[in-house]
Amino acid sequence: MFESLHGIKIYLYDFDHNPPHFHAIFAEYEVLISINSLEVLKGAMPKPQLKKILKWAKYNQIQLLEEFEFLNPQLRK
Repeated sequence: MFESLHGIKIYLYDFDHNPPHFHAIFAEYEVLISINSLEVLKGAMPKPQLKKILKWAKYNQIQLLEEFEFLNPQLRK
């Protein structure tokens, strides 16, 4: 786990796939969010939690990308 945010768990995985993204899990909901565009790539999340996730991700975008690249060196260009 990378971070916990108001009951939302944020994960970055090693040996993952492009595009750079993170996983956010809240109760039975899960989304994959692009680190670069902050768009939901897959899944669903209640709006209040999604707003918190996106606000947090925007503030931590550079750190998220660095961590994704560290965990997935095979994907670097």
